[in-house]
Formats: sequence, structure tokens, C-alpha cells
Amino acid sequence: MKLLHFLCSAILASMAAVAHASSIEGPVPGHVELNPVAIGMFLLFVLVTLGITRWASRRTRTTKDFYSAGGGITGFQNGLAIAGDYMSAASFLGLSGMVFVFGFDGLIYSVGFLVGWPFVMFLLAEPLRNLGKFTFVDVIAYRFQQAPIRLMSASTSLVVVIFYLVVQMVGAGKLIQMLFGLPYWMAEIIVGALMVTYVFFGGMVATTWVQIIKAVLLLFGATFMAVTALAQFGFSPDEMFRRAVAVHPGALSIVGPGKLVKDPLNALSLGIALMFGTAGLPNILMRFFTVSSAKEARKSAFIATGFIGYFYLLTFIIGFSAIALLAQHPEFFKSTVDGHFHLTRDLLGGSNMVAVKLAQALGGNLFYGFIAAVTFATILAVVAGLALSGAATVSHDLYACWLARGKANEAREMRISRLATLTLSVVAIGLGILFEHINVAFMAGLVGAVAASANFPVLVASIFWRGMTTRGAVAGGSLGLISAVLMTALSKSVWVDVLHQAHAPVFLDNPALVSVPLAFAGIWVFSMLDRSARAQRERDAFALQEFYGQTGLLPVKAVDH
Repeated sequence: MKLLHFLCSAILASMAAVAHASSIEGPVPGHVELNPVAIGMFLLFVLVTLGITRWASRRTRTTKDFYSAGGGITGFQNGLAIAGDYMSAASFLGLSGMVFVFGFDGLIYSVGFLVGWPFVMFLLAEPLRNLGKFTFVDVIAYRFQQAPIRLMSASTSLVVVIFYLVVQMVGAGKLIQMLFGLPYWMAEIIVGALMVTYVFFGGMVATTWVQIIKAVLLLFGATFMAVTALAQFGFSPDEMFRRAVAVHPGALSIVGPGKLVKDPLNALSLGIALMFGTAGLPNILMRFFTVSSAKEARKSAFIATGFIGYFYLLTFIIGFSAIALLAQHPEFFKSTVDGHFHLTRDLLGGSNMVAVKLAQALGGNLFYGFIAAVTFATILAVVAGLALSGAATVSHDLYACWLARGKANEAREMRISRLATLTLSVVAIGLGILFEHINVAFMAGLVGAVAASANFPVLVASIFWRGMTTRGAVAGGSLGLISAVLMTALSKSVWVDVLHQAHAPVFLDNPALVSVPLAFAGIWVFSMLDRSARAQRERDAFALQEFYGQTGLLPVKAVDH
């Protein structure tokens, strides 16, 4: 507790010192002028969330408290927390930026993320809650050989968590850079330090309540922004579109498809990644273990779906309003040689900061400060959930269930979890600096592709197909992970845009069209070829697993191998 108090004080003192020094000396060259109101609200939120973390640390005594809040979260609370986890930097900053730059095509991300929810709600929520304990890997490993399944599933989960952490870190770094005038790398370190503090001491209890608070604030702020923006057009969407078309360099093309995804194969591949990736995100799946029953798990998925769908409608309005309204504020744009600005690339802070800049144009410093603080809350809540998911994978799936064979000492497991949090933070900071200039919604699509390829096929087959074996699960999951990561690295988004090579070896911007079918094919082929006695026992155990998964009547006990 003394260490928590020291860290909280140190973080707040360092931030206040930076804000004070910056206000005296002026902003770093090349950055916007500092906004004291925004900085004040930002520091207020950090203070409140650190207080929540200190409160939660007193209630986090066991691994069950740390990983799943003791199973004491209600369905409504968990639904709000899931919505908070899902309404991330990629959603609020990235999607509004996508619509700002590409127009109508930005909706493909909103629709894709949303339609993935029926898979989670109707197919996975109940068996997940009935079969799992702390992570979705518990479900996959239920009737299979523990060591290879947990090693493979933990590897895929960590890759997804690290990729998704990069998405959030980029958004957070840009926001702090804009608010405080700090170098980007320093902003990343601040975010990493706060992330470690929340997870290290508060666990799932602190993470859940930070997510609930930020979900309520974000829904309120986005609603107010959308209504205020529409008021500028007499509450006429037609007028909003007309004015957006008049000022955007793309003109009429922004209200039709084809600017972002230019061919059917890339569109199909992106759609597969967004739809099925939702059902493979470890931080989302982990939330179903925080409720007391399968009924509450279904309720939380239903609540989350409603809030998320409403929120994505707001990002569409925010994006198009920004096109029409920000053009009237040239102070938000960089000057070019000929004295003009270009909507597609010259906004200060990049397209990821569109929503924040629109708040400043609509409501001045007060609303700008509120939205900036809420946006930062959004990011911190999600990175805390991701870090907790990654830490649980290392300490529970790899150490407690595999290396210690279910006989781990709780205190040691908690220490390993916290060490994993520190390690993930360092990795996330480094990769966040490397991917500084990438659009966060686009990066989220690539994260979805890895989750859809590596986690979703194995999870679905383990729950619904009697014929899957350990050999098939490991082969299919590994094929999905390797193909998704390799094709992502060789695509234009990484090979050309990040590594600055001349031509990309892979023409698909998103690998899901190839990697997802490859994962399912690997599961089927290697399972069908497995005629061992162990494989037959695993198939025979399916009936008992299905009974437990659908009824939740009996205690969960994995098959003894």
C-alpha cells in the first residue's frame, strides 16, 4: 500500500511539474499551444482513477479477485465495462478520423466491429462463463492435453494483446503530446507508467470501475458532441453531407464506397477480420468471467451491444461534421507552401485527433478539456484491460496451469502476473513509438485479423465440434497465427508504410481472407488424421463438456491428461 501511495504521488507530481514548466516556458516548437483547462481535467481524471485503484487494491487479495473481480460484477455493470473496453481509442479517435479522411468508407469498421457481437452474445457467452475460470484458454484446454494447448493459445493471446496495446498507446501518446507539448516518446512512458499502476495494484476491480466510469463519460460526451454538431446544420443530415462534400478534396466520392477499400477481395478480408476478430479478443472474452452466472453473462453481452451500436452511430456523425466544420477553422491545420491546407493529411495531431479538435471548435476550451480527458480515460481503461489479460495469460495459463500443473502458490502467481504487466508495458511503449504515425482504426483491423485467425477458430471448434483434437487445435491455431502475422508484416501497411520498402509482397491489406480459412482447414485436417487413443478420449469427453457448457450445473473440472 505504501508503494502504491508513493507511485500515485510520483506520477501526479511529475505531471503537474511538466504542466507548470510548460505553461511558463511555452510549448515545444511544432506543437499546439497548451490548454490549461484541458490539462486540469486530464489531471483530475488521473487523480480520480488512482483513487479507485487505491480503493480496489484493498479488495484484491486472491487470484480470483485479481483476474475476475471475485465474480461479483453484475450483468449491467459488466455490459457497461465491456462497452467501455470496446469503445477504445480505435473506436473514438480512429473511426472518426477514418470518416473524416475517407467519408462513407470509414463505416466499414463501425459495421464490422458491431456485427461481430452476435457471435459472442448468442454462441459464446454462456459456454464461456460455464466452462472457463479466468481466461478463454481455460475453455479451449478443457478436454485437451494441457501443455501444448495452453502454450499455443497463450502465444496467440499475447500477440493479440501486444498488437492491440500498440493501437491504444499511439492514441494516448498523441493526445498527451498535444495536451502537454511533450515529446511523443515521453508521452508514451507516462501512459505506460499509469497502465502498470492500475493493473499492478487494482487488478480487475479497478479496471472494471475505470471502464464503467469512462464508458458513461464517453457516451455522454460523444452524444453532446454529435447533437451540438448537428445543430450547426439545423439538425439536417442532408445539409451536413452537402457541406462536407463541398469542402472535402474527394467531393462526391466521400458519400460512396471505394476510397478506403478499393477492391472486393480486400473488402471481404477486412470484413472477416472485423466480424470474427471480436470473438477472439482476450480482453473482451475475459470479462465474461467477472459475473456470477451464465444468465448475467448473456445480459452483459446484450447491454454492451446496445451501447456499442449507439456509440458507432455517433462516430459517423462526428466524422462527417468534422469535415464540414473544421474547414472553417484553419488554425487546426498545418500551412503548406501555397498557403492552403488539405483535409486528408494536414490536421494538427493527425487524423486520429479529429474528434478532439471538433470538440474544441464546438465548445471551446471547456468542452475540449472534457473530451480530451474522457478520451484519455478511454485509452487508459482499455490498456489496463489489455495488460491484465496479457498478465493473466502468462501467470495463469502458462505458469499456474501448465508449469505448476494447477498447484501454483497464489502469492507467487500474483508476483508473476505483476512482473508480466511490467514487461508488457515496456514492449507496448517501444512498439507505440515505432508505429507513431499509423491510423489506430486501421491497426485495430489488423489486430482483429490476428484474433480472428488464431483464437476464434480454435475457440469455436473446441466448443461446438466433437472431432477436434489437441493436434488439430495446435496445428490450426499455429497456422492462423503465423499466416496472419507474416501476411501483415508483408502487406503495404507495414512493409511500405512502416518499414519504407518500395513494394509490398502481399497485395491484401488485411490477411483474414487467407489466414482464417487456413486455420479452420488446419484444425479439420490434423484432427481427422489423428487416430491416437488420446484423440479418441478427447472426442468422447465432448458430450460431458457440452453438458457443462450448456447447463452450468456441475463444477468445472478439466479432463485429466
